[in-house]
Amino acid sequence: SVSDKLGAEIVRLWVASTDYSGDLNIDDKILARVVDAYRRIRNTLRFLLANTSDFNAATDAVPLDELLEVDRYALARAAQFQAEVLAHYEVYEFHPVVAKLQVYCSEDLGSFYLDVLKDRLYTTAPKSLARRSAQTALWHLTHAMLRWMAPFLSFTAEEAWQVFAPGQSPSIFIETFSEVDAWADADLLAKWGRIREIRDLANKQIESVRAAGNLGSSLQATLAITANAADHALLASLGDGLKFVTITSEATLTAGDELSIAVAPSSAAKCERCWHYRDDVGHDPAHPTICSRCTSNLHGDGEVRRVA
Repeated sequence: SVSDKLGAEIVRLWVASTDYSGDLNIDDKILARVVDAYRRIRNTLRFLLANTSDFNAATDAVPLDELLEVDRYALARAAQFQAEVLAHYEVYEFHPVVAKLQVYCSEDLGSFYLDVLKDRLYTTAPKSLARRSAQTALWHLTHAMLRWMAPFLSFTAEEAWQVFAPGQSPSIFIETFSEVDAWADADLLAKWGRIREIRDLANKQIESVRAAGNLGSSLQATLAITANAADHALLASLGDGLKFVTITSEATLTAGDELSIAVAPSSAAKCERCWHYRDDVGHDPAHPTICSRCTSNLHGDGEVRRVA
């Protein structure tokens, strides 16, 4: 049976992802898509759990108004998403929730927020504001996501809850949905919605240069962005965070009449720790293969991150 071969969670997810107001279809191709959806959600959850494993909310959490801007945006987007989820649950519509959760995990988290976070999570000092801000947001997102998925991925949500919140409560199924009203921020949603559109355009330019064989990873790229007044003000507000949002080693901004993005490979050396290409790699003879920000993060006060 399908349950014996793929597991009860896959059967449950297939049922939840199907519009039961019409005919129910099942075959190997449909089940393969369900398995793929399950892996995407589970892998997202694994990332969240792994990167909050050394985080104690009681002692390490950063207040909402002190979080870095992209972290506050991620929570604002989660609040917006939860409103959509609950509206569907109110009328017993499960299949739109499954579809939207897949997109949320893939696009909002995997392709954007979690991708941007990796540098902060892996290269800044373990107890720095930059990293604790990221972990605070991830902790809140994990709480919310486990509740969103529990009605149709019951075993997975319960298993993850026991890992994520041991001793807090005996089961995810006696929890209520997260209180997210304080996260809502329409201005941040609008601002970062446009930033993500520009970032997508930059990624397309980077991919075209990579396809031509002139570039390796996006961190090898330098961006030269020309933008109209509105977009220029938006991107300028990111300051040095622009390169972290675009996951490049350098990003410059110039005012112009319309948006254009030029991509070129960096001529600088690659830091073996953070993988950014920087002119100051080897600045410290004691650490000849790393850059100054890594030296600061490892042995000094650490870099200051305000946006991303």
